Amino acid sequence: MLGLAGFAERFRAHPVAATIELASFLGCFLLAIGTFVAISSGAPTGSLGDDWLWLAVIAGGSIFVVFWTALVPLYERTF
Repeated sequence: MLGLAGFAERFRAHPVAATIELASFLGCFLLAIGTFVAISSGAPTGSLGDDWLWLAVIAGGSIFVVFWTALVPLYERTF
């Protein structure tokens, strides 16, 4: 099934997997926007006060990688 009805049906069938995938999609979308904004603001200067957006993009990407490489496989083995 395509469209919103198909998505709702898949969500009801596998709520945890659908939530993880939707959150991952939104996280990637926000990381892409944050990266674009950080690049357009210029190169990092090395000052913590000026480079908060760069640090947020790096931290968000790091959290995303740890989530998919450590926490998701651990969840799959446990449940």
